[in-house]
Amino acid sequence: MSDWIGAEEARARLGVRPQTLYAYVSRGRLSTRPDPADPRRSLYRASEIGLLAERKTRSRKASQVAAGAIAWGEPVLESAITTVEGGRLYYRGRDAVELSETETLEATARLLRGGHGAALKRDARGAPPTAPDMRARAFLALAARAGSDGPALGRHPLALAAEAATLLDVLADAVAGAAGSGPIHVRLALAWGCATSGPAAGAGGGPGADLLRRALVLLADHELNASTFAARVAASTGASLAAGALAGLAALSGPRHGGAAAALRSLAAEAAEQGAEAAIAARLAQDRSLPGFGHPLYPEGDPRAGALLARFEPPPELARLRAAVEGATGKAPNVDFALVALAERLALPQDAPFALFAVARCAGWIAHAIEQVQTGDLIRPRARYAGVRPDSST
Repeated sequence: MSDWIGAEEARARLGVRPQTLYAYVSRGRLSTRPDPADPRRSLYRASEIGLLAERKTRSRKASQVAAGAIAWGEPVLESAITTVEGGRLYYRGRDAVELSETETLEATARLLRGGHGAALKRDARGAPPTAPDMRARAFLALAARAGSDGPALGRHPLALAAEAATLLDVLADAVAGAAGSGPIHVRLALAWGCATSGPAAGAGGGPGADLLRRALVLLADHELNASTFAARVAASTGASLAAGALAGLAALSGPRHGGAAAALRSLAAEAAEQGAEAAIAARLAQDRSLPGFGHPLYPEGDPRAGALLARFEPPPELARLRAAVEGATGKAPNVDFALVALAERLALPQDAPFALFAVARCAGWIAHAIEQVQTGDLIRPRARYAGVRPDSST
């Protein structure tokens, strides 16, 4: 079913005049596209119309407006870093999918921070911590830096940029399990055994490393998601960039954020045991989610997943699961599905999807931390008390 409706239906649902509808579009609150039946007319996204209509019916008390902004609601702060518009992801006005064709994570990180293209000299960094798994090493590396690095508040922008570049290397080293040089995607590919050598591979590490490069760029930032907001809250206190990145990593570790790969693997296991159609039908009957499919910001499909899945064939069992979910629900795979499919295709370690997500998103966390520090604002919301009323007689 199409998510697009005509202007008359859109105005009827909102109860507004044509001028108001056009104002919503000009302010970026509604997406439009030409009507295939008549290019002179515009179609409007029904899901966005529904959200606007719901907000119009609410009381506009400040407390309710604030509560509505917490979960996929109205924007709560200004940022010049990333936006999702028209079903596409943009880093400082540049299409992330197009950037993934040619750029590295390091270059993308500089773009997100607002820098020009020049690489910065990194600070010295020691050997990564020793731990049995990548996730533990990542936490230990960022925690060590957070415990020793100075506050970001009041620092010169070039000093922060150099520290940011070093911090990205520190996390990449921790995930790879050894300090290295060269592009991060090649270092990870070598650590995970999916890099190729020889004249045909060139300096890029071959096809496997190139897939990692594309994934890292596509995951580098995603507007004000939960982990990025956590990083900005930490940065708003003036804490170090490492502390902001550590806050982001802590939020990413939850099953509703960076844990989506494990949830998808559980669904894939059910599909392998019961058959894809039966497993999906059972989940739908129990009102259970289908991890790895659909995204609130991309009603017509996650462009990050599309860009990755166009570059390789998913393993047969995941391809069958994808076809069954799309047939039953119409939901397209999101980037979590693409990451798991990539990890299975390249025979990466079990926790590689989370590790890729963490290393890539660290670029975004740091960019947002720097932007937040430069505003000078402290993020300090209020809670609406719902407990036992205080005894005012004492």
